[in-house]
Amino acid sequence: MARLILLNKPYGVLSQFTDRGSPTARATLSDHVDVPGVYPAGRLDRDSEGLLLLTDDGALQARIADPRFKLAKTYLVQVEGAPDAAALDGLRQGVVLNDGPTRPAEVAAIDPPALWSRDPPVRFRKSVPDHWLSLTIREGRNRQVRRMTAAVGLPTLRLVRWRIGEWTLDGLAPGAWREVRV
Repeated sequence: MARLILLNKPYGVLSQFTDRGSPTARATLSDHVDVPGVYPAGRLDRDSEGLLLLTDDGALQARIADPRFKLAKTYLVQVEGAPDAAALDGLRQGVVLNDGPTRPAEVAAIDPPALWSRDPPVRFRKSVPDHWLSLTIREGRNRQVRRMTAAVGLPTLRLVRWRIGEWTLDGLAPGAWREVRV
């Protein structure tokens, strides 16, 4: 039976088990998960937080990570600036990035979510407001959400992946994990 682990990847942790080639040791998945034979199904940038799925099943890993399966991924995104209707509509229609147009996203402005504190904290500027969005995409290009929000004039300050398909981060503290049935 396939193993599937839900991990709340903390900020600053690489989405891999080793950090080869770096002159200074950086935090990796092995600092949080001591389960042999599992590998990430997809990635989260070092400066992103939230749900990362780990599995020992190659077919399941492909179904989760491969964009052709269009598995929905929902992010809570703190952006710099105030999202207006044009920015939200741009995200809903899909934006053109340097590697081509994105698929349309589901997006909504939301109240600040009840999340854990981040270390280091997000920078705060009195003169520039920040707002939160819930953004769902069905593809997974490199730094896609950050590039999408920047394309509509809303640079990302904090990015937390909350959901992948049916699996959510609900109840998991940063660095914590749980195994679920597949």
